[in-house]
Amino acid sequence: MTAKPSTELPSSIPASAKGATSGQAKRDESSKDQETKTTVWVALAANLVIALAKVAGGLFAGSPALLSEAAHSIADSMNEVFLLAALRRSRKPADPQHPFGYGKERFFWSLLAAVGIFVTGGCFSVFQGIEALRSESSETTTGYIAGLVVLGVAFFAEGGSLVRALWQVRRQEGGVGSDPALRTVIAEDGTAVLGVTLAMIGMGLHMATGEVAYEAAASMAIGLLLIAVAYRLGKDAREQLIGESVDPELRKEIAHFLAEQPEIDRVASLLTMRLGMDSTLVAARIDLAPGHDSEVVELVMERIKSGVAERWPQADQVFLDVTEAPPLPGAGVDPNVHAQS
Repeated sequence: MTAKPSTELPSSIPASAKGATSGQAKRDESSKDQETKTTVWVALAANLVIALAKVAGGLFAGSPALLSEAAHSIADSMNEVFLLAALRRSRKPADPQHPFGYGKERFFWSLLAAVGIFVTGGCFSVFQGIEALRSESSETTTGYIAGLVVLGVAFFAEGGSLVRALWQVRRQEGGVGSDPALRTVIAEDGTAVLGVTLAMIGMGLHMATGEVAYEAAASMAIGLLLIAVAYRLGKDAREQLIGESVDPELRKEIAHFLAEQPEIDRVASLLTMRLGMDSTLVAARIDLAPGHDSEVVELVMERIKSGVAERWPQADQVFLDVTEAPPLPGAGVDPNVHAQS
């Protein structure tokens, strides 16, 4: 390996420029949060109204599919409350007990939302379907009509909420990205539209044939659908909670940026972890090229860290460890990280 020649130390990035970049990034994230909050409030309002209508219609009609949809809407309403809490708490500033901030609050509350979908929505819907098969009661014509009307209203309300969420995704840069709150709303509303459609089909076939099995099957299908969605959302939230690295492409870009610095001879290892929606930890073990005294090394470290933060504003926690040790096995280093010409 050939050491890079020592070059004149480039000037540091002005603090004002760094502050302006960070401030703009925080304003952009705050604006996204406001849009997401509005989307969640729209979904919450729609689900509360729909849940009440479904409960009333389901009890009046004695429809298991309609009661399953009521459980779905109640679960969604609870989850929107969780997401609103996540949006508020994740913006708390760092403190001595939580030096990296509260960004992971959003992942935690999203996990609770997934559990809510699984228990309140999925399990109850499957239970309703099984109970319907064991029951000998039948619905009246008036009950059928009332149930279908409620489901029709729910379809348009849920569809409107879904359109609002998709409109936000279309407008914001990066789409849904890794925002668990927005992703959960879209998953809930999309599942709700599909669930209402299944319930209407089940009620229609029950009405036409007199066989409750169709409606029971619709109820169980809704439950299984909710369980599948809850599993996927819970899996994503779990990965983010236990410490998920940044996108491989972004990690490669940061590694390339570090390797290009004239004062760095080799990047021994690079570790990253998402701390929140707009907060990322970057930790690198680097081997400096020879010929730098301690004062110059301090300036080099500050310049490189400022360069990373300016280029990637979400990388607000950057740690550089100067070392001459070889890279640690299994430290998450790919061959491109420390390869030098």
